Amino acid sequence: MQPSIACPICKNDRRLVTDFESGEIICSNCGIVISDKIQDITRPEWRAFSAEEEKDKRRTGLVTSLARYDMGLATVIGKTDRDANGRKIDAAMHTTMQRLRTWDFRTHIHSSANRNLVQAFNELHILKDKLALPYAVVQKAAYIYRKARHKGLSRGRTTSGLMAAAIYAACREMGTPRTLNDLTEVSNNNRKNIARIYRLLVFELSLKVPNIYPKRCIFKVAGKASVTENTKRQALIIMKEIGKKQISAGKDPMGLAAMTVYAACLKTGEIRTQSEIASASGITEVTIRNRYKELKSNLELNERQSHHVNYL
Repeated sequence: MQPSIACPICKNDRRLVTDFESGEIICSNCGIVISDKIQDITRPEWRAFSAEEEKDKRRTGLVTSLARYDMGLATVIGKTDRDANGRKIDAAMHTTMQRLRTWDFRTHIHSSANRNLVQAFNELHILKDKLALPYAVVQKAAYIYRKARHKGLSRGRTTSGLMAAAIYAACREMGTPRTLNDLTEVSNNNRKNIARIYRLLVFELSLKVPNIYPKRCIFKVAGKASVTENTKRQALIIMKEIGKKQISAGKDPMGLAAMTVYAACLKTGEIRTQSEIASASGITEVTIRNRYKELKSNLELNERQSHHVNYL
């Protein structure tokens, strides 16, 4: 039985909302994100409409996953040295089982295709931990990599570069705010290489990649900059006004989000410099200044003037 999770602010565990798409547990009362790394692996992939049917379909082992080279369908010989009754096996049987485990492992990854998938999905799980990706994005990235490899796009390209591009494409499709700079920092590939392979995946696989929603980027920038909830809400209000004025066309969503967070800090009087916001968003201070000048010319911001935060 899993321990109950309660909101650290409201002290209530009855108004929690679980979003399996983004991998977050959110309090519906105060809006705080309690956890952002959940994985929907507790439920089976089949449905049962009666107790007898559920008993017939019940089985042991992990659920099937595209992020495994064998999709979780291969048999595995356990490493325990005890039999089904719990008694310890003798030395001769132990040697036999060790030999069987070795041959079982060799038969699973005897082909170059399986060896490539093992290497690729090991890279996927490493990047998943570094980027805190939800379970749905990991499955989508594995699916894109399998399709790319089936079409022969892995020939002449590194496994790590193709996997990094697949992860970025999965983040774009699922609406998870991860940038090319984030992938460059955690992987052994430069930004230009990942961007080139990503464009190839979009063209060859006919991926329908939506535009990045700037509001999601606001939460990321505000979280890294450690701004208050009041400033975050003010940034969302400013972003809503920008959408009404239709002045966000052609703008980088991350730069637009950084500018709204900076403008919200000026309006609420919270001390955050342009360099701090730029470091949290991964863009330059010049971009924030240019976007803020455009915002001031289109919207009336009644910000509080402060010599240590306003450099314009």
